[in-house]
Amino acid sequence: MSDRRPLTAAVIGAGAGGTLSIDALIASDDFTLVAVADMSEAALERVRAKDAAIRTYTSAEEMFASSPSDVVCVSTYAPTHLPLTRAALSIPGLKGLLVEKPLGDTTAAGREILGLIKDADLPVVVPHGLMAQAAALEIVERVRRGDIGPLRVVEIECTSWDIINAGIHWLQFFVSLTGGEPVEFVLAAADASTKTFRDGMQVETDAITLARTESGVRVLMHTGDFVPMSRNDTVALFRIVGDNGFIEFGAYEPYYTLVTPGHDRVRIDVTPFEVSGHQRHLEHLAAQIADGRRDYSIPDSSLQALEIVEAAYRSAREHGTVTLPVDDAQPDRPDDWNPGAPYSGTGGGRNGREL
Repeated sequence: MSDRRPLTAAVIGAGAGGTLSIDALIASDDFTLVAVADMSEAALERVRAKDAAIRTYTSAEEMFASSPSDVVCVSTYAPTHLPLTRAALSIPGLKGLLVEKPLGDTTAAGREILGLIKDADLPVVVPHGLMAQAAALEIVERVRRGDIGPLRVVEIECTSWDIINAGIHWLQFFVSLTGGEPVEFVLAAADASTKTFRDGMQVETDAITLARTESGVRVLMHTGDFVPMSRNDTVALFRIVGDNGFIEFGAYEPYYTLVTPGHDRVRIDVTPFEVSGHQRHLEHLAAQIADGRRDYSIPDSSLQALEIVEAAYRSAREHGTVTLPVDDAQPDRPDDWNPGAPYSGTGGGRNGREL
């Protein structure tokens, strides 16, 4: 709760992500939701049912012209984030933005979005759910202060989801656990036999993603439509392994299991925050607007996660390791070399016995 004058806010997109922002803005004393834009009349009707005073539009351009606001939430699908952010930044008096994950459909787009916002000296939030969840934040604090010793491996199982739509949350969590350490390479394999699509994107049927930071911390993530889980009561399970112990955590659960020399499989319960994740992110945005500070830590880690996502899909397509930065030159990938096939004795290559 705040005694500041409520900021006016507008939301582009009234789908799943946009609805989370819409509900959070309505619930928060820091904001007055004045307008929502969506191409779907049915989606706009659901908005009007929440509050008849909210003005609705079928295009963002019309909304920007007729209902300029202090804050804009870009909650459409990823390929539209860059042009919509550019358009929002032209609103006179704009004070801040929320941009849904993934920041863009490519690392280059995400980097440009953050660059434009930073050049305008505006705050921005990217509403990664684990970064507004009490147990997850406590885990990050434990790992960063060394409660399980130096971090070595983060293993992730995730069913009914994919690398880009949910995996980007899990990879952003990994980036946070490492303190934003640069990732050195990504190696992934993906099956696409069912032609699954989700949230406007073509995604994998099944995939495994391996990434390694410069110091050697690894993440191993298994995603797909039907991933056999070690526990069936969560869609995503994390095992966070250090030299002196490990943490097991089901995404969004208000507890985790800690195993260290001083804790033999102890369940740690954490009191959840009283408001939704989107409301916490938006109220953090309001606080930055009020005091003039800028906190780009989550947006920057979101961009790092997006680069891992892009590298994973590229690795799966090209059947090889992708080094980061993803836009740099990549290793040559000969199309006449088939691992597991007998070596003919000709055709070049290197002798692995002599490495």
